Amino acid sequence: MPKDLVPTAEDRDGLPIQCGAVCWRKHRGSVEVLLITSRDTGRWVIPKGWPMSGLTLGGAAAREAWEEAGVRGALDEGEIGAFCYDKLLKPGQALHCRVNVYGLRVSELADKFPERKMRRRKWFDHAKAARKVAEPELRGLLMALPMLLGVDTALAAE
Repeated sequence: MPKDLVPTAEDRDGLPIQCGAVCWRKHRGSVEVLLITSRDTGRWVIPKGWPMSGLTLGGAAAREAWEEAGVRGALDEGEIGAFCYDKLLKPGQALHCRVNVYGLRVSELADKFPERKMRRRKWFDHAKAARKVAEPELRGLLMALPMLLGVDTALAAE
């Protein structure tokens, strides 16, 4: 197994832990989420990856957001939720993982970033983003995103 696929942390149930970023912005009074396509299947996902030495889980999630989506912004170091999924390691082999999720309010969206040729990215209203992802727990997290972030969507856009 390649070194970057070796889990470095486990949750209390023994599941390998990854960290992910919900990249969001407030647009026209609504919370929007930036989703990216996975490299293998092309399905819509959030940026995520393994913990990194020298970084908090939130810091690693922010690094993944940069590498996979070209995003920079203000990270909420507090976890806003978690979900489980099966990470495909190779055909026929998957690893059940828990992803700790952090909010990252986008302030910059770069044209050039490390995985720009491997992925697509697109903004969705948070409810539509929830319908685009496959994982039920992530779907619920995205549906509740304005409440989880403490964002008042009744106000005009900032």
